Amino acid sequence: MIGEGIYMEFVIVRTTVDSETAGDKLAVAIVDAKLAACVQQIPIKSIYRWKGVVEHADECLLLAKTRLSLSEELCSFIKKEHSYDVPEIVVTPIISGSEDYLGWIREETEGGANAERGARNAEGRKKARREGDGMGFKAK
Repeated sequence: MIGEGIYMEFVIVRTTVDSETAGDKLAVAIVDAKLAACVQQIPIKSIYRWKGVVEHADECLLLAKTRLSLSEELCSFIKKEHSYDVPEIVVTPIISGSEDYLGWIREETEGGANAERGARNAEGRKKARREGDGMGFKAK
């Protein structure tokens, strides 16, 4: 059944970059670090205000599928690697989905950079699931 027993374990982290080349580079780095199982890249046109001027830009939207427990580290990684002064970094919860697909995300991000650095021990992960991740999301 879709999403049965899964609540707030998974998120999509989105950002934009200025070119497909930059998108490829960042997406590969994210997946290589096991911070996300998959990063989709979509060409977009953006209109935004920057320093008082309305700007128009061709950009690429990156959508990274990952676990909530890796989202903070993924956001830090994106900010560190990004070329923009103020990159778009938005985390959206996945509240339901194919159990097979969500299981694949879990499997492909096991041992991600956060886990390899020992940032959270087993008890810390249990507490994070009970209390949320510090980004305003509650985990089951």
